[in-house]
Amino acid sequence: MSLQTRLMTAVIGFVSLILVIVAVITSATLGATMERQLEDRLKSYSSQVTQWVGRVPAQLATVENVLDINDVRVPGLLLAVSSSEGGTSGVLFPDTKDEWGGVAQTLTSSDLRRIDAALGGQPSATVTLDDFGSYMVFAQKAANGANVVTGLPRTEIQNQLATLLTVIALATIGGLILLALTTAITIRVGLKPLRAVAATATRVANQPLDRGEVEITERVPAAEADPRTETGLVGASLNTLLDHVNTSLAARQKNEERMRRFVADASHELRTPLSSIRGYSELSLRALKQQGGPAAIEGTTTSLERIQAQSLRMTRLVEDLLLLARLDEGRELVYGSVDLAQLAVESLTDARPTAPDHRWSIEVPEEPVVIVGDAGRMHQVVGNLLANARTHTPAGTTVTLRVGREGDDAVVRVHDDGPGIDPVVRDELFARFARGDSSRARQTGGTGLGLAIAKAIVEGHGGVITVSSRPGDTTFTVRIPITPAQVPQTPAAPAAPGDAQ
Repeated sequence: MSLQTRLMTAVIGFVSLILVIVAVITSATLGATMERQLEDRLKSYSSQVTQWVGRVPAQLATVENVLDINDVRVPGLLLAVSSSEGGTSGVLFPDTKDEWGGVAQTLTSSDLRRIDAALGGQPSATVTLDDFGSYMVFAQKAANGANVVTGLPRTEIQNQLATLLTVIALATIGGLILLALTTAITIRVGLKPLRAVAATATRVANQPLDRGEVEITERVPAAEADPRTETGLVGASLNTLLDHVNTSLAARQKNEERMRRFVADASHELRTPLSSIRGYSELSLRALKQQGGPAAIEGTTTSLERIQAQSLRMTRLVEDLLLLARLDEGRELVYGSVDLAQLAVESLTDARPTAPDHRWSIEVPEEPVVIVGDAGRMHQVVGNLLANARTHTPAGTTVTLRVGREGDDAVVRVHDDGPGIDPVVRDELFARFARGDSSRARQTGGTGLGLAIAKAIVEGHGGVITVSSRPGDTTFTVRIPITPAQVPQTPAAPAAPGDAQ
């Protein structure tokens, strides 16, 4: 059954049970009250009639004599007198003048025996007479020794109880119908947000989410997503979930596009040296077949040298890609004590001969700046940043390397006064195979992985790398905690640092 049906069944069932219990208790209480009132009246009539019977001699103690002496004509009164001398006789007066023609009815011997059996030696009882209905009877002994039985009809009690039960039944049926309608409307309105949630979920489920650029625009209406109600909270939660899924799908699409660009760039970078190797190989084979002697040897030697150069270029690219993959997996770092000040001096000393037309300067504190990290990889970070500044700036540019400590972080800054970075490519600067614009065009054949590797290494140390740039002022900033939050207990074996890109 649906939730609406179960709720209606439970509510109507419980209310019906409560109404039945109330009806039973009400009718029982009212019936008992009316029975006590009837009994009180009957006792009053019985005492009076018994006194009248006691005034008659025992041999004359019959109903007829009592009625002749006293006018006992109470509507509905039953009177029976029994004595050893006068025998047993009884009479019953009608409730109204129209009943039985207003004439008192004589009780038959069968009626008298039934009354005697009902009393069974008890002072009071309830007896049902075939022609007259149910009566409450009360027995007393008169002064002359006669037994006097008086009774009053229970018809009024039965009629009132029947009327009460009829009214309760009709009111119960009407109330249950009204309750069913009210409950159905209330539940239907209350469950409206759930139907809105189901409709929204169905529309989302019918959308193709497994391919292409996906955006989930379906939401539960705000009117049905009120978190202050239980059903509205479900709608609000679904909207939150859809927002999260939509963001995740957008991130997935962005990652897929980035991966496609990455594969395309990597393929392009590998295709060039492979094409060169293939071309020079074919030239060498052709020279060996068509020529001989020193000319063939000289041509083959030149081709082999070019093949070797392209092989080295391809090897560097593959090693850089492998390094990035290992850094993404949290591997490749071997922790130890690293003095960044000394490392900066060594890196600048290595970079200075590669660009004698640049002006190089360094600023390091007098005290060592020691961190817990991978010395080889940190050397690669600084080397890549210096190589980036050297490659993308013209001759005469001043490159300054600064090392210091700020709070709990060690800070390395590489500054140059070159032409700056185009804002268009600044957001993708640390992406793999990123290329600068014409203002910072590459002058050498790098792979475009240098800054991506530097970022991966810095983040592997729990740090961050940022860049700020405007014409004449470009600064790369590396912040690394002095002590990382977590150091692997069993570090991986160190790998040879790749060339600065």
